Amino acid sequence: MKLAVIGGGSTYTPELVDGLARLRDILPVEELALMDPAADRLGPVGGLARRILARQGHPARITTTGGLEAAVDGADAVLLQLRVGGQAARENDETWPLECGCVGQETTGAGGLAKALRTVPVVLGIAERVRRANPDAWIVDFTNPVGIVTRALLTAGHRAVGLCNVAVGFQYRFAAMLGVRPEQVELDHVGLNHLTWERGVRVDGQEVLPRLLAEHGERIAGLLHMPLPVIARLGVVPSYYLRYFYAHDEVVRQLRTGPSRASEVAATERRLLEMYADPALDEKPELLGTRGGAHYSEAAVALTAALLGRADGPGVLEGPGGAGAVRNVQVVNTFNNGTLPFLPDDAVVEVPAAVGPSGAVPLPVAPLEPLYAGLVSAVTAYEHLALEAALHGGRDRVFDALLAHPLVGQFEYAEKLTDRLIAHNRDHLAWA
Repeated sequence: MKLAVIGGGSTYTPELVDGLARLRDILPVEELALMDPAADRLGPVGGLARRILARQGHPARITTTGGLEAAVDGADAVLLQLRVGGQAARENDETWPLECGCVGQETTGAGGLAKALRTVPVVLGIAERVRRANPDAWIVDFTNPVGIVTRALLTAGHRAVGLCNVAVGFQYRFAAMLGVRPEQVELDHVGLNHLTWERGVRVDGQEVLPRLLAEHGERIAGLLHMPLPVIARLGVVPSYYLRYFYAHDEVVRQLRTGPSRASEVAATERRLLEMYADPALDEKPELLGTRGGAHYSEAAVALTAALLGRADGPGVLEGPGGAGAVRNVQVVNTFNNGTLPFLPDDAVVEVPAAVGPSGAVPLPVAPLEPLYAGLVSAVTAYEHLALEAALHGGRDRVFDALLAHPLVGQFEYAEKLTDRLIAHNRDHLAWA
């Protein structure tokens, strides 16, 4: 079995490699091909990857390359985790929208649109080359904005599923709070990528969300950076990204007065790459936990294993360090196809789905309450317009997407942000 990672020079990669080593019985990878044009990153990351496998006695071969065809040749699955423009582009995404009083987060709002415009054409180009080299390979997209990128891939007919670590992160955190194993926890997770709510939390089939909020509400509120009374009033657990909608102006004030997340991540990455270059390091460093992507490896291994036909029941991975059944019901990003009846079938939703060699099929969900459905509808419309802009270009399409976004939505802001977005990304936009 061969797995290719496009963007293999990412500092996330050792987290993935550690998971592959721990969960070898679930996904017995024989070759892991790390592809990245940035040789200065790929070298230390590849070296640490080999040492992690050696330390854990894993026999897989690590190959590193700057060539896409060499990486995907013979691959059973291809994982996309790239960042077009690097952290420098992310810094722009997170800062220039603040000048107009809008959130500058890299996947939400104007910053997310900028990233989509840069990313979608590149990802589609990669996917076409994967299809020519190995048409049976599955593409697992971890590249943000996952919802828009996955919609682009599926619309173009690629064998693709989108992956985010928000749901699996909640699953493991809730399990720890409740003193149970992660595989005992089932989430009623619904919405769009980075716009989801946990409407239910079940342990061995029993609903425990009210108890969870009553006993651990303060801790959950702290993790989400949201006031506890808001979460208590909703009676659900929103994703962290809902704070950009529920507390937009407060978040803008905070972002204007502190360092950007991009600058913090860039500093962390520099330190991580220095650590990765140390030949004595043979495990993922603790510092990697501050980079984000908690439990990314568990989610990626479970999804890939299910797509490759290794699912063995409705459970989940038995936990860090343990081998067990692969979950064949997983939270993924895929076509709506009637799951949320108020959305188009070709919208991409993030919901539990049955996953197997034929792909991901969303499971039925309870009707989405108007409090959430309205926001989901608005952001879905924005994502449609964002994809049109990414595929076809043009200032008018960029403007339309910004005007439709709930976090922009005003003519004056959309005008200013359109010009700033294009100016900051001119080198990445073929039509600009």
